[in-house]
Amino acid sequence: MATASFEIEDLQEFCAKALTWANQFQAFAYFNSNHFEDIYAKFDTVLAVEALTSFTADGHNTFEKIEQFKAGHLNYWIPGFFSYDLKNEIESLSTTFPNRLSFPEAFFFVPKYLLTFRGNTINIEAENPTQIFQSISNTAYSPSERLVGKFKKRMSEEAYHQAFAHMQRHIQLGDIYEVNLCQEFFAEQINIDPIHTYLRLNTLSPTPFSVLFKQKDNYIISATPERFLAKRSDKIISQPIKGTVKRGQNNQEDLLLKEELRHNPKEISENLMIVDLVRNDLTRSAIHGTVKVERQLEVQTFQQVHQLVSTVTCQKKQFLSDLQVIKNTFPAGSMTGAPKISAMELCEKYENSRRGIYSGSVGYFAPDGDFDFNVIIRSLLYNQSKGYLSFHTGGAITLASNVEKEYAECLLKAEAILKVFNTTLED
Repeated sequence: MATASFEIEDLQEFCAKALTWANQFQAFAYFNSNHFEDIYAKFDTVLAVEALTSFTADGHNTFEKIEQFKAGHLNYWIPGFFSYDLKNEIESLSTTFPNRLSFPEAFFFVPKYLLTFRGNTINIEAENPTQIFQSISNTAYSPSERLVGKFKKRMSEEAYHQAFAHMQRHIQLGDIYEVNLCQEFFAEQINIDPIHTYLRLNTLSPTPFSVLFKQKDNYIISATPERFLAKRSDKIISQPIKGTVKRGQNNQEDLLLKEELRHNPKEISENLMIVDLVRNDLTRSAIHGTVKVERQLEVQTFQQVHQLVSTVTCQKKQFLSDLQVIKNTFPAGSMTGAPKISAMELCEKYENSRRGIYSGSVGYFAPDGDFDFNVIIRSLLYNQSKGYLSFHTGGAITLASNVEKEYAECLLKAEAILKVFNTTLED
């Protein structure tokens, strides 16, 4: 493999061409930080293309098999994803809803080509980097028409109200004290341009863990703002998000809403409960006494919403593998509730669709031994051969939650995705 650097004038145009070029292959992963400031960031943008070799989950011992795959390819970038439903391997849980998207439970690959972006400089690792650069430069990007039609609700508003009532009853009984209730929105027999859809979504909702991932006919088109788990040297970092308020119509209203979020007892309580859960999860992988909350209830601003973000860290036990650390924490506590297993059992009981990749994680293992994985929210999932397009939204429910406000928050989170297609939800 050789490495060469190239300067480009128009980064946005080059990225669109690079993604169009990458789409000819069976697998690629595009990670875009959108220049958000983060002390744990490793790059601006990375594009990993074409699988020299890959791993696809077969339903048994997935985390252990990924560790074996990873161990056989040290010093390589290895991008991939974990489905939320891997919870069924970790705990005594099951899923009865159909897998309409037909994504595998996990997929990882070693790329043949690797592009890293810093400012307007592109580094290309390939057998012939100049040839790859020229191929991308000569690629034509022409956006196609956007989706025509509407998304349907898998769960009606009435059904959401009923599920909400059941969840609050379980809170009153002491079975759980917080749960993340989610619902699916979908469109069928749809033909979209995944590249244009991602670029449009990223323009409307730029986020620090934005991803476009292809695995055969499956696409993850993500504007997620949340980091699930990262490793920097022997330090493990988790940054759960809980607590949301919409953006204001002007600067003054925006500042007032941020202050309201910062001091809202309900939103603070939601965040603190999940921070406690994450601290407990990390304890299983941590050197004794090293779990700490570095930053708590930090207000972060995104295009559509303000959110409360906390940062929890620990020092990893030396003998634990990366995959064991991830397994000890998976899935993200912000997407389950607490206690975690009870919350997941109740989500299976009262939600009416399989989460699949939603609430799972996509990211990479880096050649220097670090890793970084997001939480798959604010994301479109698309099976091109089936023409099935799906996304979920959800929110935390506590005893203090109001069903009308929680349902409205679900719709607020859906707005950015609906704007991509200039469409609406069917009633």
